[in-house]
Amino acid sequence: MSPDEAQVVYAALWLSFGWVHSWLAGARAKALLRPSLGPYYRLVYNLFATAHVGAIVAFGAWAFDDGRPVEPFAGWRPMIDMVAVAGWCVMILALRTYDLGRLAGTAQVRAHRNGQPWDDDEPLIASGFHAYVRHPLYAAGFLILWGAAWTDLGLATAAWGTLYLVIGARFEERRLIRLYGDTYREYRRRVPAFVPWKGRAV
Repeated sequence: MSPDEAQVVYAALWLSFGWVHSWLAGARAKALLRPSLGPYYRLVYNLFATAHVGAIVAFGAWAFDDGRPVEPFAGWRPMIDMVAVAGWCVMILALRTYDLGRLAGTAQVRAHRNGQPWDDDEPLIASGFHAYVRHPLYAAGFLILWGAAWTDLGLATAAWGTLYLVIGARFEERRLIRLYGDTYREYRRRVPAFVPWKGRAV
């Protein structure tokens, strides 16, 4: 497979992930699948997404010459590594503001088994990193992706992964508007999406 062919196939695979992931997060998919999956929906959704991304990156590792540095990124390796470290730090700190059990889907399963009500949706978070950007996990994802962009595979993953995150954020915001209404519209008006150029906005 030529480098150009590998790039086209890799892009198509990321496109498939973006479409499937966004569709499964939407109301239509939930209405179709929740009757059979019930409280396991979020957990199955996350496991499927992890397996899907793993398969895509595995293809990329096979298709690209990952040992070959990409210029000029390879010459900036120390700076790029710092970007990746910053991304992981933001990711870990931002995750602390979430209910990780609910985010993963395990809390819903436990609640169901204990005969308690369960819900996938959290209250709107506007504290911590969310006071600076609307999507701190996506912002961290950008840093992590581009912190690995010093090889063919890393650069391709950063490019197509970034496109997915930008488009995915738009679909997610539609869902959040349906869920929180004017409260989220006002939050979106005040707080930037990914770059905290306003400082603390709420």
